[in-house]
Amino acid sequence: MYQKLTPKQKALTINLDPTIYGTFAEIGAGQETVRHFFRAGGASGTIAKAMSAYDKDFSDAIYGKEVRNRYVTQNRLRKMLRYEVALIEERISRENNPGRKFFSYANTVTTINFDKTQKGHGWVGIRFQVAENVDYNEIVIHVKFKENDATLQQETLGNLGVNLIFGAFTYYDNPRRLIESLYDDVATDNLEIDMIDFSGPAFAYVDNRLMSLQLVKNNMTDAVIFNSQGNNMLPADILYKKNIFAVRGSFRPVTKVNIDMLQNGMDMFMKDATCTQEETEILIEITISNLRADGDIDERDFMDRVDVLGKLGYTVIISNFSEYYRLIDYFSHYTNGDIGVAMGVNNMLMVFDEKYYKDLSGGILEAFGKFFRNGMRVYLYPYKDPETHELLDSSNLKVEESLKELYKYFKLNNRIVDIKNYNPEFLEIYSREILRKITCNISGWENQVPEGVAEMIKERGMFGYKQELSLKQFS
Repeated sequence: MYQKLTPKQKALTINLDPTIYGTFAEIGAGQETVRHFFRAGGASGTIAKAMSAYDKDFSDAIYGKEVRNRYVTQNRLRKMLRYEVALIEERISRENNPGRKFFSYANTVTTINFDKTQKGHGWVGIRFQVAENVDYNEIVIHVKFKENDATLQQETLGNLGVNLIFGAFTYYDNPRRLIESLYDDVATDNLEIDMIDFSGPAFAYVDNRLMSLQLVKNNMTDAVIFNSQGNNMLPADILYKKNIFAVRGSFRPVTKVNIDMLQNGMDMFMKDATCTQEETEILIEITISNLRADGDIDERDFMDRVDVLGKLGYTVIISNFSEYYRLIDYFSHYTNGDIGVAMGVNNMLMVFDEKYYKDLSGGILEAFGKFFRNGMRVYLYPYKDPETHELLDSSNLKVEESLKELYKYFKLNNRIVDIKNYNPEFLEIYSREILRKITCNISGWENQVPEGVAEMIKERGMFGYKQELSLKQFS
């Protein structure tokens, strides 16, 4: 456990380091970060320049105009960081300042509005060197304010900025600790970080998907999203005003059942919503509770799952949403479009289990109000009992007696519909049996996973797979 310093202590530590020198450019919430460094003392050797290009015209004259006049964007932040660093390099002689590590800190944010209908959000980042005359690194984060007062939000932003600058120079070799330190003197109830991106030579070994996982794991945000290339995505950027279709699962490993459920469910969804695939965001969801199913999160296992899903071209969401209604509620904050979820019979039985809603004042009715909102539909994939061989679908699903009429209501109103065009051969594929065969090195599972997945598992030794040794290796 590292020793937590106050913002003043951190700012003073940076100020007293004669090798650290840079600029501050803050837009939208005053100069909340740099004031910590001024007040701490000894700032003359640290601060090259502090500015707040608050007026859009003046800001445009410095950094250039933005597409659609959007200023609180990642693109704007990165422009600011790189412009300011280039200015330092141009104006400050390395010969006269030996040993110095340059940096630029910037933020572009909007705080809560007067009517308190928009809480505010923003981008915060730093571009910095870890040693003289080496390439620069960048850390960029997106924040969402939760406090109901602009002054409090400004103070929170200032503390966060100090934590980021101190963490960049102190913990760059330990990104997990750096992420944890962002919340020193900042309550998770006051601020959400829903995206973080590390780049540069100091972070060449860092996988940003694992860093995203830390955000959810540490309750800094409820969900993170990354695309099939492994790039962290801002949820608002990809979900805003989109139709959303999601599938939840363990995907350990992904099987032909998962893909059959997704593709046939998605076809039905797009027909029902009269939309195209281009208008729809398709998400594969894995919950933190699923990753913790066997105890602590196994990061290698996590990477195995998302690597396979990425190879298949899917966008992945990692969430804290154990209950389905929380997932739908999350989506509805970003879109008024159609939402669909494909799930199996076992998951549907869990949705209709009242024990999961004891913490809600309105119980299961409150949960269903959020789950089946705005025309949301469940596309149900059938299940074949391996012992009785009985086929279960929406017509013979057995929910609790007290919930039967409620279940009938959703079914009669086409809020729960069966996936009809499934492949009957896939109903006898069970992921746990596939995983058992993989870990025990038993063949016969290869044709039960999508094309290319078996080869990937074998080549990289995923999910406990051990390459069978030949006698030649011992000769």
